[in-house]
Amino acid sequence: MYLAIEGVIGVGKTTLARLLQPVFNANLYLEVFEENPFLSDFYSDRQRYAFQTQIFFLLSRYHQQRRIVAEAVKQGMNLISDYTFAKDALFASINLHGDELDMYDKVHQALAEKITPPDLIVYLSADTEILMQRIAFRDRSYERNMERSYIHELNQAYESFFSGSHQQGSPILRLDTNYINYVQKPEDLDWVVNRIRQALRLAPFQPELPLQP
Repeated sequence: MYLAIEGVIGVGKTTLARLLQPVFNANLYLEVFEENPFLSDFYSDRQRYAFQTQIFFLLSRYHQQRRIVAEAVKQGMNLISDYTFAKDALFASINLHGDELDMYDKVHQALAEKITPPDLIVYLSADTEILMQRIAFRDRSYERNMERSYIHELNQAYESFFSGSHQQGSPILRLDTNYINYVQKPEDLDWVVNRIRQALRLAPFQPELPLQP
């Protein structure tokens, strides 16, 4: 089983991935974004540092995926990741323009052909205001200057990107996180786990497990 969790900055991808790891007895594969030397400058001056930031992320994620994901799938291990390779193109479509975007798209398309798709993508959604609250709560230094307009634009782009039932061959399970708290409420985490088991047809699961308000 290869499960990938997706969603906008601050929605709770990594937190959920860590909570699901022991449930599915899976290896955890987390996005490495702190190593990008352009990230802090990008949030201060998006236009100037967008291309460097995107290219670094693209190549870094490609090497991570080819090295870790492919080997785990080959060995038949359960694997949970807090991002997909496809989402990098989503950020590029917002941050890059003209020739830079054209060049990026060509490189991304060539690399994407060699990437193993997840068995399921869990897409976590939330309202922009909720995202801003969560970003402020975790208080990462390079995110303190993040503009609400940028997060809102990303949120809309994610909604469009994951609006279908499949993404590049992988089925999508959409979960609205506005009113669930899988960190503090075990019943909410149980509901998420059951939805994932339903989508993957992994026993045991209940056909219907409503989330209590």
